[in-house]
This record gives sequence, C-alpha cells and structure tokens, in this order.
Amino acid sequence: MIRDFFSHRGILASVVFIFIQSCIPFLSAETPVFFEPPQLHILRNAYPDIIFRTSYDFEADDWKIEISGITMYWADGKMLTAANLNNKDSFWPVLYKYTKEIPDPQAFTPEHIQEIRSFTAAENRRTQEGTSPDFFNAVYDSATRLSVEQHITQIQFLGKRINVHERIVEPLCSVEKRIQALAETDADVQKFIDTLARVDSYNWREIGDRSSRSFHSYGIAVDILPEGWSQKNIYWAWRRDIDPENWMVLPLERRWMPPEQVIEAFEKEGFIWGGKWIVWDNMHFEYHPELVDYNHIR
Repeated sequence: MIRDFFSHRGILASVVFIFIQSCIPFLSAETPVFFEPPQLHILRNAYPDIIFRTSYDFEADDWKIEISGITMYWADGKMLTAANLNNKDSFWPVLYKYTKEIPDPQAFTPEHIQEIRSFTAAENRRTQEGTSPDFFNAVYDSATRLSVEQHITQIQFLGKRINVHERIVEPLCSVEKRIQALAETDADVQKFIDTLARVDSYNWREIGDRSSRSFHSYGIAVDILPEGWSQKNIYWAWRRDIDPENWMVLPLERRWMPPEQVIEAFEKEGFIWGGKWIVWDNMHFEYHPELVDYNHIR
C-alpha cells in the first residue's frame, strides 16, 4: 500500500511537472497578455466615471479597450478603432508631452526653427491627423454633430455665456472660482477679467488648416479673447500671416497671454493651455486631465 501510495505520488508529480513545463512559454516575459499597458491607469484616473473594459486580442496581438460601447485597440497608445488601424502611423498617441514651462524662442536652435517651419508648412499641415478622435468620441459621445449636441449646455463663465460639453461644466466652474479668488488680491487677474471681450467654446468644425476636427467640436475647448484681440499677437497662424519666416521666434513678451496664475488655475482643474505649444494658441484652453496627470502638472 505504501509502495502504491508513493507510486501514485510519483505519477502525480510527473503530471504536474509536465503541466508546468507546457505553461512556461505561455507565461514567459515575452507574452504580454497578463499586463495591461501601464498608461491605461492614467486614463482611468483622469475619467473615473468611465468604465474601461479590457481584453487581449491574440489575433491582433494587442489590447482591446471598450468604452461606452466603442471598441478600440491600444495601438501604441493611440487608442484606435479597427477602422483606423491601417492608418495607425498617421496618428499621435493620446498621451503626449505637455511642458511645464512655456517654450522660449530665444533658446531655439537653427535646426529647431527649421523643423518648426517644416512642421507648419501648409502641405504638411493638411496631412497631419493629430490625435485620433476615437477615444474622445467614446468619452464625449461625439462621433456626430447630432450626438454631441445632446450634451452641450450653456453656462456663465467669467460673466460671459458659453456653450460647453456637460462633462466640463464642473471643472470649468472650479476654474472660475479659483480665478475669482485670485482677483481679490491680484490686480493683474482682476484686469484680465475686466478686459475680457468674449469667451467661445463649442463649435462643430475642423482645425483651420488641417483635416482633423477641432476640440471645439467636442465642447471641451475654450477660447478667451481680450479686448482688442485682433490687434494682439495671440495665435501663431495670425502672426504667420504677418511674418511668414519668423513668427515662431516672436519673443514671449510680445505675445498676449493670460496671467500666469490664471493658466495655473486652469491646469489645476485638468485643462491644458495652447500657449505651451510650439504652434502657440494663447487664447486657447482644452480639457485634458489625462495630459495634466501624465505630465505631472498638478
């Protein structure tokens, strides 16, 4: 009986050993199926009320993410639906670098300036896709004008009426409270409020010189225009019309921009500021809590 017992134990041990050996290739470090892309947690934290359902697609060799009934592939962080996978190289990742400091043109090298000229050339701008709309369509239900306009609501912001997506009402109101509190002790912030000419947000349209949709089409971008804005250096393309060769090296002190405290108030609530882009848009803010978190801004 004792011999039989050990005999059975030996058989069992052999079976277990063979099973583990057969699993080793499947469990190897080269098989990524057990670990989601680490950057997914940034998106989950940025949109905590959104459910991200994930699974691994062995045939596509990529992660699938379902959000609000829309299925996307991770696609190296570009978050693309199957329809856009063939055009994968044209898109930017959803998470990209957003700097803490404003790029200073005095620090640009001749090579950098030439890169900017090439990047902003009309023939290149027309073919730039930017970030894919797929992820944002899922978050904001904005695949069509009809669908997104079901979520557009009118609010007051710094004394101006604007139409925005309902998802940014709360953070935008928090920005307003921060700015109003700053204005009580900061004359520059109070002047900024007093000299606002208008505030624009929702507008279903493409970016002026590109084929991709503007974030104004989602109702999550806000343009803040001061009095006399048409006579100020406030947007790169308007400056380019005046100085096609050297608009990118216009000194920061010659550009209109909101007070630094106002920019920080927006960033603390999940907005990025267009004045930190190489193609600067100093009137422009967009709600991107994922970028603020990814770049450790707040």
